[in-house]
Amino acid sequence: MIWMVGFLVLAAVIAALAFMTAMPGASYRGPPPPLGPGEAAIRRALERHVGVLAGEIGERNLWRPEGLEAGRRYIAGALEGLGYPVRHRDYEVWGRRVFNLDAELPGRGKPEQIILLGAHYDSVLGCPGAGDNASGVAALLELARMLRERGMARTIRFAAFVNEEPPFFFTSRMGSVVYAREQRRSGARLVAMFSLETIGYFSDRPGSQRYPFPLSALYPDRGCFVAFVGNLASGNLVRRSIGAFRRYAALPSEGIAAPGYLPGVFWSDHWAFWRQGYRAVMITDTAPFRYPFYHTPEDTPDKLDYDRMAHLVAGLAEVVRHLAGGAV
Repeated sequence: MIWMVGFLVLAAVIAALAFMTAMPGASYRGPPPPLGPGEAAIRRALERHVGVLAGEIGERNLWRPEGLEAGRRYIAGALEGLGYPVRHRDYEVWGRRVFNLDAELPGRGKPEQIILLGAHYDSVLGCPGAGDNASGVAALLELARMLRERGMARTIRFAAFVNEEPPFFFTSRMGSVVYAREQRRSGARLVAMFSLETIGYFSDRPGSQRYPFPLSALYPDRGCFVAFVGNLASGNLVRRSIGAFRRYAALPSEGIAAPGYLPGVFWSDHWAFWRQGYRAVMITDTAPFRYPFYHTPEDTPDKLDYDRMAHLVAGLAEVVRHLAGGAV
């Protein structure tokens, strides 16, 4: 009888893992193709944004407030240069004013329904933050450029969050927590949120990718893919998003919709939106599970793979177009 109980438990675990990890479509396989003219332009823009944020400006946090302010001004200027009015949403932390930023592309047909793209622009203490998270901010700015057309049904909003890094993570002073609470209080209809979190490092070396237990048995051991990560409530959004990505993107992809408490699953700004009942997905290179320079002074612009980032951003633009014009 004991063996039967054990068998049933094992079967239940296998079924649960299959449910969490089964994703539609076929992931791209093989080396990335050469960049076409469009992807080459994306690459140049990504490298320029990361170079300014993590190279010229460098560390960006309350311990280096001039860097944090320079980052804010750079992001606002880039969005304004694309024709977007930018809102500077301030709040106070330790006697200082800090700012979340956002700008939006109004939808036609369903403007009250909002797809939110977000990335945090601060870096951890002692770190220039190229991968974490100038890479995500660069993608945010480039997506804002690529999606400027006015033909989509839903509104697309671009947000840059402050204070994601410790000691503010998981606290009321975290920028995305403040922002998500504001959205809930205002009754905003955020139908999807995407957190662009550490998206620039890729490796084809065997053993370059690690996972929290027990996921290592289910995913590749080479860190050459982008991950779409959500909680169970966001499972449909994960699957719809990665399905669209796989139709368009020349970059391997993996997805998971898992309990939100699993290590790594909740480690970014999407967590703040889960807390307010919104569906949200993190798009990431898996950060500390792959990136050897994570949260170190060596997290510099030269560590990133801008060719693969360009393929990633080109694919994400198609995902957003797909969701902004259809059901989510």
